[in-house]
Amino acid sequence: MRHRKPIHRLGRNPSHRKALVRNLLTSLIENFSIKTTLGRCKVLKQEVDKLITLGKKGTLHARRLAAQTLFTDAAVAKLFSEIAPRFADRHGGYSRIIPLGQRRGDAAETGIIELIGSEHVTTAAMEKKLDKEEKKEEEKAEE
Repeated sequence: MRHRKPIHRLGRNPSHRKALVRNLLTSLIENFSIKTTLGRCKVLKQEVDKLITLGKKGTLHARRLAAQTLFTDAAVAKLFSEIAPRFADRHGGYSRIIPLGQRRGDAAETGIIELIGSEHVTTAAMEKKLDKEEKKEEEKAEE
């Protein structure tokens, strides 16, 4: 029995679980929100809060610790330059989980994990994407 065991195993061995969490963290930092299962969301929420706290410190040591966890240098740079300053006056609770219900294929409980305040960022990104698509359509119409 796993009574009072603190770790969420996610049905994987330790090295696979660590790689999964690192991949999800990198994706979350780069995209501000991701859709996955609720179990993964709960694990990810703990880890992303630790990373943002490192980002708020802003020291070289904190940057190196974050680089050990995140897979890309772009994600580390984004964490320290964009995300951490946004949460400078906040003491925890940097992310939220929105339950979505069951997935159709395997009935797994799914949810969206997103950084607080990222709804403005994602709508701006969607507007940019729509603008690019409109420009491409106009160029095709001109040809």
